[in-house]
Amino acid sequence: MTPLPEESAEILAIKALSWLVGNDELLPVFLGATGATEADLRQRSKDPEFLASVLDFLLMDDAWVQEFCDSAGYAGDFPLRARFALPGGAQVNWT
Repeated sequence: MTPLPEESAEILAIKALSWLVGNDELLPVFLGATGATEADLRQRSKDPEFLASVLDFLLMDDAWVQEFCDSAGYAGDFPLRARFALPGGAQVNWT
């Protein structure tokens, strides 16, 4: 799978963060799972490592990915492709 360009990946992740903030059911789950605070959402919204954690969370559930992609107009593989472009997202080849 080809990663998105880094800038495009960051834009997608910012959109995913905005979608998450607007989701009253998932936002508390994200905050609880990551230990992030509402202040972190504002202060770290352009930090590539934080944005990677947003995508890591989103990618935990195919239904979340599909819901985000449908609302934002992205193909279903874009969040994973974006994740590969952000810190810690490089594919590992064990062979």
